[in-house]
Amino acid sequence: MNSSTRCLFCDSFSNFEQMDSDSIYKKLSYNYHGNELTTTRDAWIAEIEIMKKTLKKYKEQDGQIIFEYNIPRLGKRIDVALLFKGIIFCIEFKVGKEQKSKADIDQVHSYALDLKNFHKYSQDKVIVPILVPTKNKNCSTFDEIKMYDDKVVNPLVTGEDNLSNLIDSVLIRFPDEQPVNSNWINSPYSPTPTIIEAAKILFETNTVENITRHEADKVSIDKTIKYIQDVIDDSKKNKKKSICFVTGVPGAGKTLVGLQIAVKNTNRDSNKQAKDEGAVYLSGNGPLVAVLTEALAQDNYQKYKEKNEKKSIEKSRCEVSKYIQIIHRYRDNMLAKIKNPVENGILEIDPNKAEKMDESGYSEVEHIAIFDEAQRTWTQKRLANYLKRGGTYGNKLKVPNFPLSEAAFLIWSMDQREDWATIVCLVGGGQEINTGEAGISEWINAINEMFSCWEIHISPNLKETEYAEGKVNKLLKNNKKVTYSSDLHLSVDLRSYRAEKLSSFVHALLTFDKENARKLYCEIKDNYPIMLTRDLEIAKRWLRNKARGIERIGVLTTKEAARVKPLPICLLPSGDSNVVNWFLKDNTDTRSSNYLEDAATEIQVQGLELDYTCVLWDADMRYRSNTWEYYKFNYGKTTYWKNILDSEKKKYMLNAYRVLLTRGREGMIICVPKGNTHKNQNGFWEDDTRKPEFYDGTFQYLKDIGIEECK
Repeated sequence: MNSSTRCLFCDSFSNFEQMDSDSIYKKLSYNYHGNELTTTRDAWIAEIEIMKKTLKKYKEQDGQIIFEYNIPRLGKRIDVALLFKGIIFCIEFKVGKEQKSKADIDQVHSYALDLKNFHKYSQDKVIVPILVPTKNKNCSTFDEIKMYDDKVVNPLVTGEDNLSNLIDSVLIRFPDEQPVNSNWINSPYSPTPTIIEAAKILFETNTVENITRHEADKVSIDKTIKYIQDVIDDSKKNKKKSICFVTGVPGAGKTLVGLQIAVKNTNRDSNKQAKDEGAVYLSGNGPLVAVLTEALAQDNYQKYKEKNEKKSIEKSRCEVSKYIQIIHRYRDNMLAKIKNPVENGILEIDPNKAEKMDESGYSEVEHIAIFDEAQRTWTQKRLANYLKRGGTYGNKLKVPNFPLSEAAFLIWSMDQREDWATIVCLVGGGQEINTGEAGISEWINAINEMFSCWEIHISPNLKETEYAEGKVNKLLKNNKKVTYSSDLHLSVDLRSYRAEKLSSFVHALLTFDKENARKLYCEIKDNYPIMLTRDLEIAKRWLRNKARGIERIGVLTTKEAARVKPLPICLLPSGDSNVVNWFLKDNTDTRSSNYLEDAATEIQVQGLELDYTCVLWDADMRYRSNTWEYYKFNYGKTTYWKNILDSEKKKYMLNAYRVLLTRGREGMIICVPKGNTHKNQNGFWEDDTRKPEFYDGTFQYLKDIGIEECK
């Protein structure tokens, strides 16, 4: 009998056969923690009767039946799982339906893939996903039972009347499988959700439980969260101001840590007016904020809808935005409170524009501000120029002669509190991708020069060259309020569960560490395929052949890519709504990334990920003689590639490819086009902007470090 919290019912075939249907239903209902709806009750009753009829012939054989088995990563449950003769059957019912749909097939296929990839006792087993539209009159044939290399069978379809016959066919097809582990139901489950999936789980449960992949990952993230929470608690108790700098390799979970701290310290009751809120997660990454906000709001709205409870999508969005916001709006709220114009380079609050609160002073209401991608905050020059023209967010104020960098202004804003405050800076190394991004040194300079009373808690890894260009030791040499802790560094890539060394490989590739790149490629290629091609259509076909279930695919390129249209593909237009559609729409919508019609840029995908990606390498960054040459396309009286000499712009362009090459969770293909290989009758290139020489060096370099060509 079921003793696990992982399902609602589990028993042997023989016991299941002997129990009356009403008793089984009562056990399902008793173990269910949600609000049981009429549709749920009717579905369970139908499924129980169908499975009794299906398993009648097997009642004397050793097998287990499990109802509503939990899949934490997907936030779903498998309707019925059968463990029988060494095979795992995943059965998804669509009670009352006659026709199959692609979405339903993708759903049950995804359950099987989730078990294969993350469920320890399923990883070496044959897994058979079966969709059962109960009124369907057809049934998958024996010849249609085909297995992928990972032992997951292609999804099968049958109506209720033929389910038993289909199971027979599967048993004949795979006759000699070893028994499933007797404690399969309680198997270690090691998921690696996307940031969108993780955020959904976090938003609903307020915990990172069941999000991380391995126990070691969970310990690492938990250590980081505990350290930050201890700093917050100490600051609150002793009325102090503190700032934490958290570092981590790409995909290590920095955003997840930030969201956890925000949710843990924020009032989630949207109906309660709080004069002194806890925390807010802020990011200058507009696409990330837009995608997360809409994904969480839609998920929250759908959950209420399924419970027949009224809640508008606008209210769900409002609840989500309570703890996740675009940094520019937060900044503009504070700008509205200052004396304008600024005199003598000193910021002051205008008491006529803001009301002073007992504890928060003139600041915003939050005690805690989490700044994701803190290295991307703006320099003083960029922010001053922006405010001189008038901002594009919030109140669109014009503020001439603005004296501070964005980092300094954000600390100044939190420093307005008269009780306590904590800032958490999440820092990605080597990921500054926009002109005017200050890097982490600006935060440290601001603390040293203006906020010396603030206590600093810092990751030792911030000393490395990829952060603040290796100047952190020098910058903090005379600061007496610094504490270093390794708990503030996340070292394991959680994004690419198939390749923990992907970030190292990409770094070696971009820095011409050829021997190391070859070695790392050989180590990861079997679990994490990386392929090379010169034909975008071959790349698209590779992506489509790789993706199964609800896995997402997409084409990526840099914002400087200017000559991809002839391939043909379009750059994804700017605007948050386009990015939201690209990441969240499914295969029924042509705006989805899965259609491979629009290529997203590093600006649009930073902080997010897909399962399989194509990185389309244009002529903006070219390999030549162990160096990278950088180009920007000129749109003037004539169009041509213009060589970039500015070292800062070169860094941003290199980092753009670093971002793109680390977006795939399960694999990627790199497409370096051939260019236009034709000449006209006079011997001139048909297209001077796509000469083969612009691309050939890059392709040959990638091939020389061992990346296999897909033909």
